Amino acid sequence: MDPVFILNNLALGVGLAMDAFSVSLANGLHEPQMPKRRMLGIAAVYAAFQYAMPVIGWVCIKTVEELFSAFHKLVPWIALILLLYIGGKMLLEGLKERKNGAEAEAERPPLSLRLLLIQGVATSIDALSVGFTLEEYSFVMANAAALIIGGITFVICFGGILIGRKAGTKLSWGASVLGGLILIAIGIEIFVSHLF
Repeated sequence: MDPVFILNNLALGVGLAMDAFSVSLANGLHEPQMPKRRMLGIAAVYAAFQYAMPVIGWVCIKTVEELFSAFHKLVPWIALILLLYIGGKMLLEGLKERKNGAEAEAERPPLSLRLLLIQGVATSIDALSVGFTLEEYSFVMANAAALIIGGITFVICFGGILIGRKAGTKLSWGASVLGGLILIAIGIEIFVSHLF
């Protein structure tokens, strides 16, 4: 495989993984006692979405380009709404913990599968657009690019959860507040960056 192809897609993967890294960091902050197996599973979900979205984008650009060019305009709105919802929920949980003390923190629910999947979609929706740019690739090359993107996302997200988990044990209820604010900021950043 061409080294330039690999380097380009590694760089692309790092760029695309930054939103997922921030969300991973927030999840680690929110759940500082998260076991390693769960950390691996969460990182794998983000990686799977970052892999799947460019492939879906490639398939769409090859088949129904007109439909998906209209959908592209909705990407920032979808990401904004999803991340505001998740971040707001996390923020409210943190504020509730502050008010109710240590017993509320002990009752903090772990990230549900539903919220994890919503986060996966919200953080990988930009990767769908990347699939549109892979139009000149064959399916094998588009798939290889997506695998590189997904692999780098896995590593970066696992690191984000690990860092967040370490910091979360020191921040107590503030970890959920910080995590919620991070998610809200990411949603706003994605939205604003698509406007300009």
